[in-house]
Amino acid sequence: MTDPRPVLVVTALYDPTADVVIAELHDRGVPVVRLDSGDFPGSLSVEAEITAHGVRGSISTPSRTADLAGIRSLYYRRPSGFAFPHLDEQDARFAVTQARYGLGGVLASLPGCLYVNHPHRIGDAEFKPAGLAAAVAAGFDVPPTLITSSPEAARAFIKRHTPVIYKPLHNPVYLIGGASSVVRVTDVSADDIDEGVAGTAHLFQRRVDKTGDVRVTVIGDRVFCVRIGSDLLDWRTDYSKLTYSVVRPPPGIEEALRGYMRHFGLVFGAFDFAVDRNQRCWFLECNPSGQWYWLESETGLPMRAALADLLERAT
Repeated sequence: MTDPRPVLVVTALYDPTADVVIAELHDRGVPVVRLDSGDFPGSLSVEAEITAHGVRGSISTPSRTADLAGIRSLYYRRPSGFAFPHLDEQDARFAVTQARYGLGGVLASLPGCLYVNHPHRIGDAEFKPAGLAAAVAAGFDVPPTLITSSPEAARAFIKRHTPVIYKPLHNPVYLIGGASSVVRVTDVSADDIDEGVAGTAHLFQRRVDKTGDVRVTVIGDRVFCVRIGSDLLDWRTDYSKLTYSVVRPPPGIEEALRGYMRHFGLVFGAFDFAVDRNQRCWFLECNPSGQWYWLESETGLPMRAALADLLERAT
């Protein structure tokens, strides 16, 4: 008998990765309700009652209505933020807060729902210091790393661990000439450090003398491992220079992957490793909402099917 419970996909209007997953689910006859929480309260409405049996009610878009107690799984991708441009600054700040803790709280409390991933777990895992500490505990090799607002500590660390790179702890989008831009990973020397470092927190890390990178994507119980070849410090800065090859996960890494995922309560994770000249893999980060579909296009790995399997077979 066909399971009538829908998969809820929470993401922005433009999301090609979500598009291919939704198409795969449609081909399987799995009902899907797609919404962007940023559309609330305009074209998105919610009615939720807290009962002795948990959250009950519905959420509605212009074309779909979903029973909150009957959501099979929730694929949380990249929804846009709440906005109330018709309100003054103070009222808008209040309205955004109510929407976040109201609608956001309802979406985070669906009974019997598999989250890929739960938005709160995503939030926890996006903190780089927490991720690096969890990686060490899981058994990964992690390059020496310093988070500091002290220029003196930064200079001392760089002198002790040269060569060192600077990484943003999180990457908000900057608009430069109307075009979006981000702060890039870059080499840094002790002479580059000035008193501006005291203005906020910074992450410095010993640079791995690498021969390539490995992206490991974990989808439920499936592990997909792709070696990315380039001569770039950060391969994400120029995709045209990359080569791809499917490789086996390094020995022992799968146990560490599972430990890391359990720590944060994740069922999906995009892990990045740098491979040094001795073929040792160094953990760099895990993105709980990372992109993956372009790797399927480059390698033929059945990642879309694996994600659809996870969302479809949720119990």
